[in-house]
Amino acid sequence: MNTDKNALRAAAAEHTRRLFGWAATACSSPLPDPIRRRAATILADDIGAIVAGSLEPQVARAREGFARTATGRAEATVFATGAARLDVASAACANGMAITWCELDEGFRNASCHGGAYTIPALIAEAEARNLTVEHVLRAVAVAYEVTTRFALAYPFPGFYVHPHAAFATIGAAIAVSLIRGHDARLIQDTVTGAASMTFAGPFDTAVEGSLVRNGWTAAGAWIGLRAADWAEAGIAGGLHTPFDVFATNFRTRVIPEALSEGLGSQWSVSNGYHKIFACCNYAHAAVEASLQLRSRLEARRISDIEQITVEAGPGGVALSTVEPETVLAAKFSIPHAVAATTQLGTGGAAAFTYDTLGDSAIADLRRRVKLAAYADVGPPPRDRPARVTWTFRDGAQMSAVVENPRGGADQPFDEPTLLSKLAENSAAVLPAAPPVLAALIAGEPDALARGWRDTVAMMTRGAVAP
Repeated sequence: MNTDKNALRAAAAEHTRRLFGWAATACSSPLPDPIRRRAATILADDIGAIVAGSLEPQVARAREGFARTATGRAEATVFATGAARLDVASAACANGMAITWCELDEGFRNASCHGGAYTIPALIAEAEARNLTVEHVLRAVAVAYEVTTRFALAYPFPGFYVHPHAAFATIGAAIAVSLIRGHDARLIQDTVTGAASMTFAGPFDTAVEGSLVRNGWTAAGAWIGLRAADWAEAGIAGGLHTPFDVFATNFRTRVIPEALSEGLGSQWSVSNGYHKIFACCNYAHAAVEASLQLRSRLEARRISDIEQITVEAGPGGVALSTVEPETVLAAKFSIPHAVAATTQLGTGGAAAFTYDTLGDSAIADLRRRVKLAAYADVGPPPRDRPARVTWTFRDGAQMSAVVENPRGGADQPFDEPTLLSKLAENSAAVLPAAPPVLAALIAGEPDALARGWRDTVAMMTRGAVAP
């Protein structure tokens, strides 16, 4: 290894050590109220995404498999019809399988990383088994999210070749479990570095091509994170240099060591998360939003009069080029489908990404009329995922709309009523008691924060629809 790389490797190790030292003590102090509220909002939004995903047939069949192989210990809840309680690992895997399925989970805006999806399935299962207070759970959510996203910031991929769900899910689950178990800095180091060594090279194109195994990566990450904690407690661990060796050496990422530790405790990544109301990849959201703007201006013209739809997008959007998606997942990673379905149906929500829409002849015809091009002058975050959508009609007339920064991020957040409405839409039909219980956590009601997580889950699942 050359001298420069040795120095970079040593610097990354030192910043990693500082990060773990901070994490070991961070859960012992109350969160600033805005950060607590953001952690609660992320937790609520992602539980809603789990419930929405639980209704998909493949997820239901996978859940049956987890139940068959469970240990028999009723430790943690599966957020689905029947609200079954399984052992921690089985429940975490079942919820991890569901959380990203509908593309409605929260994400981190400053790097390609879904900090909630990687941490929450294992975190809430372990917390229920140990019956920590809600306040402690929210601290762990914020701190685990911080550690996870800092790895994504420190080791950015220069292109779209490894999907972040594969790259960072093991790390997210590992730090979440370590925090819930109250590990000291050394055990956190052993757990997270061990999990980092078991990260996997899930190709980004797996999502674009619609292979449903991509939705299993957060389930696998939850399992690995739990096992990494068990093994660290048994003395089986990674090393402080392991994350660098995995990401910089094996995955050929860039390295920004200081991103691991600068501003810890004063800068919180949960403040830079985004929420979705469109059920597709965030890189398609600007195009969906622009399409809805155009539809609102349609007036006397008809969708059937559109000759061509031109979408100019940033690099992440241009990569979403599939014209004939074969699965719902592929549709969620296809700008041609997202734009065509939104244009035809007037929504970018879940209804635009069902199996019925894949075979809809009008939507399919529009998909084939979509032309993708590069957006000129892509800005820095948060203007790094822009889109210009232009409709060209058969008579030559054109309409165009530009969205440089789609809604949902910290600079243009959805208000809480919108997110609570989304939560109710995603979960009320399965867990009717969950939305008001989670709303109380977001509001910070003292009784809700002092309650045990196990009792809180019992309240959320009261009256759960039978399987």
